[in-house]
Amino acid sequence: MAALRQGILFVIAAPSGTGKTTVARELLARTDELEFSVSYTTRPPRDDERDGVHYHFVERSLFERMQAEGAFLECATVFGELYGTGIERTREALATGRDLLLDIDVQGAGQVRRGPIVSVTVMILPPDFDTLRRRLRQRGSETAEQLHRRLAEAQGEARRYHEFDYVVINEDLDRAVSEVRAIVCAERRRAARCAPEAQRILADFPA
Repeated sequence: MAALRQGILFVIAAPSGTGKTTVARELLARTDELEFSVSYTTRPPRDDERDGVHYHFVERSLFERMQAEGAFLECATVFGELYGTGIERTREALATGRDLLLDIDVQGAGQVRRGPIVSVTVMILPPDFDTLRRRLRQRGSETAEQLHRRLAEAQGEARRYHEFDYVVINEDLDRAVSEVRAIVCAERRRAARCAPEAQRILADFPA
């Protein structure tokens, strides 16, 4: 029996309001054998979010205890709330050959890149600053002060695009999703990752 291929951890990050969560949702719907990696957070769920599906919503005391125990692949404080990705769940999933999609903020993506699990990172950028500002305003979930903070933070995050493996511009959603999906497909066909499949094929060749 051929060896099982190690799963790939795909990381999508972006400045707040860029639309990465929408891109991630559409990517999952259009891509076979790609699962969403559910992170932990201390922030309350939005109206359309469900515990265990979008995030594991936990109390700050539990999160901080997990953090002290080294339970996170990455964790970050974003506008006063804590976010983190469970390292053991990630390792277990990848060991079974499942590919995971991690939708996180830019500082969390930096920790993943420096961590023990190899990942493929994609930065989603808006086409311009005015579009980013409009999208944040349309979301309607922030006060004027919070909106100002998010826009200021977004400028610094966008400038870190060069730290990522790939950059996709989310001007047209369908095109952005198609481009990220192309990245997933290409990474899956890297020669090193296809070694088990190639060896199985070669084993059928005449000696």
